[in-house]
Amino acid sequence: MPEIVKISNPKSAISNRVFIVPANDAGTRLDIWLTRQAIACPAIAWSRARFQALIHSGHVTVNGRMIKEHHKICPGDIVKLEIPSPVSTALIPEAIPLDILYEDTDLLVINKPAGLVVHPAAGHSAGTLVNALLHHCGSMAAIGGEQRPGIVHRLDRYTSGIMVVAKSDRALAGLMNQFKQRTIRKNYVALVWGHPLPERGTIETLIGRHRADRKKMSARPKTGRMAITHYEISECFKDISLVRIRLETGRTHQIRVHMAHRGFSVVGDAQYGSRPARSLPVSVGRQMLHAETLAFMHPVTGKPLTFTAPWPADFKALVTALRKFI
Repeated sequence: MPEIVKISNPKSAISNRVFIVPANDAGTRLDIWLTRQAIACPAIAWSRARFQALIHSGHVTVNGRMIKEHHKICPGDIVKLEIPSPVSTALIPEAIPLDILYEDTDLLVINKPAGLVVHPAAGHSAGTLVNALLHHCGSMAAIGGEQRPGIVHRLDRYTSGIMVVAKSDRALAGLMNQFKQRTIRKNYVALVWGHPLPERGTIETLIGRHRADRKKMSARPKTGRMAITHYEISECFKDISLVRIRLETGRTHQIRVHMAHRGFSVVGDAQYGSRPARSLPVSVGRQMLHAETLAFMHPVTGKPLTFTAPWPADFKALVTALRKFI
């Protein structure tokens, strides 16, 4: 581990850290090296992209000189990192009800309802989970230089279930590291068309942007990232299966893309589905996908935590109706 010295400058409200590079880190790219230090130092909760931005803006020096992110460090180099105080976000807090399963000074675990968008984006500048968190949280983690809720993972708009949110920088760093190391257990339940074979298996493909439709993801992209989904049939109905799913990775739309790729699209999925929802015994207005369980180590105390979100009313109603027609 490099030696670390912390200096506070109350006038500019900037926290400085000085690292002395050890011999075994010689030849490492500066941005990669700083990212590794962030994992070991809970107070620095940033990604490689954030460090690159700080390097470009002159907030990182090596031996007193401004350098590029691809600079290779040497033993004994003195790396100085200036951490600017986060600025207030332009997002507006909104009094949106939250189903809170757990909360302490560092994190928040919620049961997100279907229909709630996580992040503001084009067409959804308000009424999102982030707006709700800004209203609820007295303190928030700093992300990308802004003071806003620490979203470390997401659920699609019409997917319900458990999410964990960081309220402090140390929790943000710890959770980001657990997601990166794939030590967080994420279990889902879904209703899919057909009966997957084998009844228990693993789907492993690249996932990237669809070649023709940029709003969709694909398991056959030109370029993409590895995605691994484990599934097991829990219950079979006439032409639908109740499937339990464990994610090893967390790519955009991963479960929906993987199940559709194997020919068993999620019931009610208007984007990736292949069968009309009108053939169902009860009407559904979204994909029948629910993040049921989330298990992880508390990023500050180290205590193991496991949370389960009950099935939402629409999911439960469809399963009940399907059981009558077996």
